[in-house]
Amino acid sequence: MSADPDLVELARFATLAANGHNTQPWKFHLDPATVSIFPDFARRTQVVDPDDHHLYVSLGCAAENLSIAAHSTGRSTDLIFESGPQTRIDIALANGTVRDEALHQAIPLRQSTRSDYDGQPISASDITLLKAAARQEGVSVLIFTEASDREAILDLVVEANSAQMDDPAFVAELRDWIRMSPKQALETQDGLFAACTGNPIAPAWIASPLFDMFFQKDSENDKYRTQIRSSSGIAVFVGDAEDPEHWVKVGRSFQRFALQSTALGIRNAHINQPIEVAKVRPEFARWLGMPDARPDLVVRFGRAPALPMSLRRPIAEIMI
Repeated sequence: MSADPDLVELARFATLAANGHNTQPWKFHLDPATVSIFPDFARRTQVVDPDDHHLYVSLGCAAENLSIAAHSTGRSTDLIFESGPQTRIDIALANGTVRDEALHQAIPLRQSTRSDYDGQPISASDITLLKAAARQEGVSVLIFTEASDREAILDLVVEANSAQMDDPAFVAELRDWIRMSPKQALETQDGLFAACTGNPIAPAWIASPLFDMFFQKDSENDKYRTQIRSSSGIAVFVGDAEDPEHWVKVGRSFQRFALQSTALGIRNAHINQPIEVAKVRPEFARWLGMPDARPDLVVRFGRAPALPMSLRRPIAEIMI
């Protein structure tokens, strides 16, 4: 690879960002003064994400990771979202001061931890740090820690999850991105490896019947009830506008939230069903007191042991 090794390392940190279904829907172009991140529409999830909302949020997460990695090496960054036929995020690099070191150290440790949490409250000082980390122009972050609020959100999660589970196209798409065996996970280096989601692993020959056995509407809803009730709180991210530029901003906000959580020993996982199901989304927005907005992300948080880490594709495969 002929690119500057320092820039390649920045891109590597970017690829460790959160992204929907671990599809890794990005391509990178590296120049000494500017790194560009392009959407990779070949890795779309057209059923769960028909307008590419999650895809652009994922690009924002990657852009924030890259910026934080650059800051830790004494570079400044300026992010510009370019729309049009060559939609991309341009990240201009320049000399700066070292900062964001704690968040940088958290990048390889961050994960979406899809398990039960310990249910213990998060301190007010830690909540303040999470809110401060997630501060991003054009994005509102709402934190819910009261049990009554978490139960109300749980009801919407179950309603939306039930709708998804009753949709054969949704189930088929999810099946395509599940990696039940270590061999399959290593071959693809993408998707949702069962061990990373707290589910049993299995050889390829039994993967399909095992998926059908474990992935049932009632058991999935029961799982979400337990997981949400064991969480310390729920964060909801809402962009000021419903367009790709603000979805990127939401991704940047969430990535900093997730990294600050990691630095504090707090886990998080997405419970995005209420914003993924079109008929439930307005109901959720009204519950938030924001009837004219489109909620973008729903994330539960709390403390728990780590799960195995998701894999990432080789850097060479995502360079252009």
